[in-house]
Amino acid sequence: MRHLLSAAFLLILLAMMACSEESEESHELDNWEARNWTYFTDKYNYAAEIIESGDTSSWKIIRNWSLEEEAATDSDDYIVVEVLEEGTGSGCPMYSDSAYVHYSGRLIPTDTYPDGYNFDASYDGDLNTDIALPDLFAVNALIDGFITALLNMHIGDYWRVYIPYNLGYGTVDSGTIPAYSTLIFDIYLCAYYRVGVVVPLWKARDVALVDDEE
Repeated sequence: MRHLLSAAFLLILLAMMACSEESEESHELDNWEARNWTYFTDKYNYAAEIIESGDTSSWKIIRNWSLEEEAATDSDDYIVVEVLEEGTGSGCPMYSDSAYVHYSGRLIPTDTYPDGYNFDASYDGDLNTDIALPDLFAVNALIDGFITALLNMHIGDYWRVYIPYNLGYGTVDSGTIPAYSTLIFDIYLCAYYRVGVVVPLWKARDVALVDDEE
């Protein structure tokens, strides 16, 4: 009987712990859409103030690649960029290109994840471009916010990119990314390649095959 009672108590305790974890996770996502909108809007307004002051090198606001200028009417038609390092390349990738990039993506800060939950990355810890191996992507296969960033980056640019949910994964959950999530990506552009160019395997300290041929 004592063993049965112990087993029953253990089941109750595990159930209580599970409920507690679910409650804590639920709390993390309270007012998620509104919090994400506020977070992105604050970044947008801050960047706009910096740019208005005459500093156009440390922050950028870039229109969604697929929108004409007259069609961009709201702040969420743009991505916000904090320039961490400025590259030396002169050209930018095109929509049809392939690109080698280092990247790390996270959500907005929460109580449990004060730096934002890291949902994906091509490297561990701090980025070391001498030893980290980048990932290769078809530019046009990425989310709109990531595409918009790449189409405006030069080789060696290292940007922190704030992407509103409509240029990210939208209004539905995607894996560990909740619906309505503002995405924060650290992106380093290593190299890009035009259609028809044979893309080599990446090795540490490789340089770009294509900078700007046009």
